[in-house]
Amino acid sequence: MNIVEQTVPGYERVVWGTDDSIGYRGLVAIHSTRLGPAVGGTRFWQYNSGDEALTDALRLARGMTYKNALAELPFGGGKAIIIGDNRVRDREKIFRAHGRFINSLGGRYITGEDVGTSPSDMEYVRQETSYVGGLQDRSGDPSPRTARGVFRAMQAAANYRWGSDDLSGKTVAIQGCGHVGYFLAGELRQAGAKLVVADVDAERAQLTASEFDAQAVAPEEIYKIRADILAPCALGGVLNKSTVPQLEVEMVVGAANNQLLEPSDGNLLDQRHILYAPDYAANAGGVISGCCIEMLGWDLSRTLAKIDLVYGTLLRIFESSKQNRIPPHEAADQLAESILGGTQ
Repeated sequence: MNIVEQTVPGYERVVWGTDDSIGYRGLVAIHSTRLGPAVGGTRFWQYNSGDEALTDALRLARGMTYKNALAELPFGGGKAIIIGDNRVRDREKIFRAHGRFINSLGGRYITGEDVGTSPSDMEYVRQETSYVGGLQDRSGDPSPRTARGVFRAMQAAANYRWGSDDLSGKTVAIQGCGHVGYFLAGELRQAGAKLVVADVDAERAQLTASEFDAQAVAPEEIYKIRADILAPCALGGVLNKSTVPQLEVEMVVGAANNQLLEPSDGNLLDQRHILYAPDYAANAGGVISGCCIEMLGWDLSRTLAKIDLVYGTLLRIFESSKQNRIPPHEAADQLAESILGGTQ
C-alpha cells in the first residue's frame, strides 16, 4: 500500500492510498476530530478524475463534522472514497485493501457504508481493521434509520410551515429510489402521503411506485412536479441554478448529502420562499444509529428516540433562520459551528 499525504487548508488530514497490484485507489479526508474520532462512510464511485473525487470527499467530510455536531454525537467528521466501478465482483480484495488503508490512520477515522457500498462490504473491511461500523451483526444497513430521520425532519418542516406535522394528503416527490428513498416512501405512505417517484434506474422507480401506490416519472421530470415537498435522495448537487427555478414545491427535505451545488443555491430557494431542511441535519438518522449502537453501546429503543430528536433540531434551525433573517442552510452552519466552537 502506497500512502501519500496531501495538505488541504481547513482539514486535519487528507490521505491517498493506492495498491496498483489489485487496482485499489482510495482517499480519506478527515475534517475535524474536535468532538472525537472522525466518523463517515466510504463512497465507491467512478469519478472522472482525482480532483473530482477530492472535491466530493472534502465536502462530504465537512458535512459529517456538522452532522455529528448537530446530532450531539461525540464524534468528528470524515469521509472515505474508493475510486472505481462499484459493480466490481471481486469485492473482498478491494475492501480488505481499504481496511488496511483505514487501519493505517490509527483510529482517527472510523468508516461505514455509503453510496456504492454495503454492510457486507464492511465485513471485509473488518477483517483488516476494527475502525469500521455498519456491520451486519450490529447496526446493519443504516438506510431505514436515515429514512426515519428524514421523515421526522419533514414533519418538523411541515409543522413550521403549515402549523401541523400531519403529512396525510400531502404530495411528496422523491428523487432517488435507492435504499433510503425506498424506506422513506414506506414511511410517507404509512403516514398517508401521496407519492411521485423518479430514479435513473427506471426499474427501481417502477418497483417503488408499485409497492407504495406512487406515480413514477422520468428523472428530469421530478423537478417540475407540482407537489408539496421535494425529497432529494440520490447524489448531491441537485439543487442548483438550473433546477431551483423549475421547482413547484413549498419545501425541500431529503436524504442526499450536499444537495446544494453551491451555498448560493440555498439563497435561491429562500428567495422563492421554498423552505429548505439542511441535508446534514435531516439525514443524520443513519450515523446516529451506527454511532449509538456500535460505538456508544445504546439499545435500539434509546437509539430510535435519539433519531426522533432530528425533529427538534430542524425546528431550532428554522427558528434561528427566522430570527436572524438568514436562510436555513446558513442557520444550520452557524449552529454547528457554535457547538464546535464551544469545545475549544
